[in-house]
Amino acid sequence: MKLYNDLVISENRAMAKSYAKINLSLDVLEKLPNGYHSVKMVMQTLSLFDLVIVDKTARGIHLSTNCKFIPKNDKNIAFKAARLFFEKTGIKGGAKILIHKNIPVSAGLAGGSGNAAAVLCALNMLFNMPLSENELFGAALELGADVPYCINGGTCLAEGIGEKLTPIFPLPAFPVILVKPEISISTAEIYKRIDLEKDLMHPDTDAVLNAIKNGDFDLLFNNMKNVMQGVTEKICPEISFICKNMEDLGARVALMSGSGPTVYGIFEDNMTAKKAFDSLSKNYPKTFLTHISN
Repeated sequence: MKLYNDLVISENRAMAKSYAKINLSLDVLEKLPNGYHSVKMVMQTLSLFDLVIVDKTARGIHLSTNCKFIPKNDKNIAFKAARLFFEKTGIKGGAKILIHKNIPVSAGLAGGSGNAAAVLCALNMLFNMPLSENELFGAALELGADVPYCINGGTCLAEGIGEKLTPIFPLPAFPVILVKPEISISTAEIYKRIDLEKDLMHPDTDAVLNAIKNGDFDLLFNNMKNVMQGVTEKICPEISFICKNMEDLGARVALMSGSGPTVYGIFEDNMTAKKAFDSLSKNYPKTFLTHISN
């Protein structure tokens, strides 16, 4: 599990890297009776990460962060993760959590979900692994559909509501540029709009999986699609402009991640990616040059 592999423990402190993710393919299949949606998507970890530091304390949960836009109480999913850990284990203890944000907020990159996953793994290590792997993933799912994936990371097929995870052959460490427009998108709002949409452009997820398996990157780039993109573009038309701009600058594919609004471009070499980054960052302050990480 990627998060466990990168955990550093020192006395009563755990330090974890909480990674961003992108969707190489994202399909929404149906709305379920419980209000969730059935999905089929191919997820990929990037090297961009938040640093999550968790200190073991005697009581209480205290959270701080360098980002003024996110809550520091029980409205924060990382705070909820700590509270859920103590509820599940019955342990009488506490946690002091510091989150240094690098991943943009409300961006479709699973930044919050990754923070929650990091807190769960960190506390499980600090308190001598009271949760089994299955219990850990069960707790993660209670917090959110992306949280179990954020524990595992890598290149992965996610099905069900996102909890059925199948690792697939890892991609090379292609350079990736992320651009987040100055707008935040509500995932719940996009799902509502999807339910009303009649002409959704569904991806061929099986073609994406076969392309990854066979190392056929031309086939992969030609079949990558996000069913949410056309819906989100109606709120933020700038997404399509950024995609075209990235492709003009040499991206093999440019796509929106998650419910948006972040757009990513995959490049085949570092030099082209750096030139594209220099160009895009002149107009978009929240531009990141990172790479695929497994």
